[in-house]
Amino acid sequence: MTRPFRFGVVAPLRTDLPTWRDRVRRIADSGYSTLLVPDFPQLQPAPGPMLATVAALTDLRVGTWVYASPLRPAWLTAWEAHSLSLLTDGRFEMGIGTGRPGIEDELRDKGLPAVPPPNERLAHVRETVTRLRDLDGPDRHTPVAMAVYGPKARALAAEVADTVTFPLGDQPRSEVERLARDFRTDGKAELALAVPVIGDTVAPFMAPPDTDPAALRAADSVTVLPDDPAAAAEEIQRRREEIGFSYFVFGADFADRFAPIVAQLAGR
Repeated sequence: MTRPFRFGVVAPLRTDLPTWRDRVRRIADSGYSTLLVPDFPQLQPAPGPMLATVAALTDLRVGTWVYASPLRPAWLTAWEAHSLSLLTDGRFEMGIGTGRPGIEDELRDKGLPAVPPPNERLAHVRETVTRLRDLDGPDRHTPVAMAVYGPKARALAAEVADTVTFPLGDQPRSEVERLARDFRTDGKAELALAVPVIGDTVAPFMAPPDTDPAALRAADSVTVLPDDPAAAAEEIQRRREEIGFSYFVFGADFADRFAPIVAQLAGR
């Protein structure tokens, strides 16, 4: 099944508040479907208030990209997600993962328990989704996006997620094609691709600061796109045709430049 294209933007707050609000409005006016915020406590405002602000300013869908599940009890994440779904009239998408690289140091610095082993982290994600479904009840379905890589995580995502993304770095295109092919056995979940690198620029909060764009290009990584919009549009269409990605997520610094791509491809 070929899904229509949609496009999201990760828009952290890195300026004064009026400038950020103006950027949010421009993103909404450019045809993007979703505005996303990262989950970096103390480096960013909490996701809930940021997304509620965006939903009040625009008609965009909003979401977390992504909740780091070890940072909160499952019930708390589920409660916040359900609340956002209610307050946005169903425009919230809960992105969740088991924790980014370096999460162990982050938990220790915040005085939280150490990161549990992978199987317990997956169980925590499952519990979060289960509690969210209980809160939603029969008349609401908050979409869930999961960042997964290993086989057990992919199996859980196939069971409970509406959207799936793979946390990628320098994996070659051939490996990503295999991941997507193995995952799409039932064809139900939307496949999302986060593109943190455009040309030689790395989007904040989407990739490590030491990311080397030249090395990614040399590895034929799908986490980088050319900075020429026409060439990027061709590559985006190729990635849907050959791999199955239909939801593309960019950094906010690229949103204006890539607005013509969104106008050309969104919904097609």
